[in-house]
Amino acid sequence: MATFEKGILGGFSGKVGNVVGSRWRGKNVMRSLPQRGTYTPTEKQEEQREKFKIVIAFLSPIMELLNMYFGSPQGDRSRSNLATSYHLKNAVISSPTGMVMDYAKVLISKGDLRGLDSGTLAAGATQTLVFGWQDNSGQGKAAATDALMVVVYAPDLNLFYSNVSVATRDATTATVTLPEYMAGFEVQVWASFSKPNTNYAAISTYMGAITVL
Repeated sequence: MATFEKGILGGFSGKVGNVVGSRWRGKNVMRSLPQRGTYTPTEKQEEQREKFKIVIAFLSPIMELLNMYFGSPQGDRSRSNLATSYHLKNAVISSPTGMVMDYAKVLISKGDLRGLDSGTLAAGATQTLVFGWQDNSGQGKAAATDALMVVVYAPDLNLFYSNVSVATRDATTATVTLPEYMAGFEVQVWASFSKPNTNYAAISTYMGAITVL
């Protein structure tokens, strides 16, 4: 693989003869076409491919949220790139049935804002979840007006529910009404705080698994 600043006609994308041109991390890149063969991926490579498949399938429905609240872009690496990298390294594990997400390690947001202190979660009547936390306004950059965000995932349905503005930090309690189709199913729950109208957020808190009533 080689990089180049300017070709005869500038950078190009696609195949020209035996050469493929593309952009990679802000640079024009040229590489030769791979030769056909009987290549067999190693066990480690197959494992990495399976991890990538599981992570992408899990994160795709909440990628818009991750693009808003997962850290800060680093060069050509977007927030979604950072989120994918983090979960590949930390939040997917091997199980008897294959690769699965480690929900306790999943993050829906990542930043320097103060997160939830003494967070609690309970199932209420008619598909509701009741959240509680301690008002830690004034600690660090935490403010009373910071918005509570909640993400709920039902593994058996492979469906998410999310709300980025459930309540303010000083409320100390909030009730979220989930869709009726989640009734009776166990769900995984995460919560975090963000500053309204910004991308500034806390490291999210895994609230645990709970069965929706």
